[in-house]
Amino acid sequence: MSDSQVTIKLTSDEALVLSHWLERLQMTDLSRVVDDPAVWAPIHRMAGTLDKALPELFASDYRQRLEAARQRLRPED
Repeated sequence: MSDSQVTIKLTSDEALVLSHWLERLQMTDLSRVVDDPAVWAPIHRMAGTLDKALPELFASDYRQRLEAARQRLRPED
């Protein structure tokens, strides 16, 4: 077993949108979505890392920031 690590770089917008999605994912019946218990560890680790890195999560205008980030990340038609 290797103990090397992988680093993933995200923009602030990507991190904010992913953090929100992971939070929603964790609040659902994950057994329907995540069929391998081994996947839980990285899901929780990513969510925890994002929570620590994103002060926006605690901003009073969080919803507006999230929606603005979503808009910037959506492909233009």
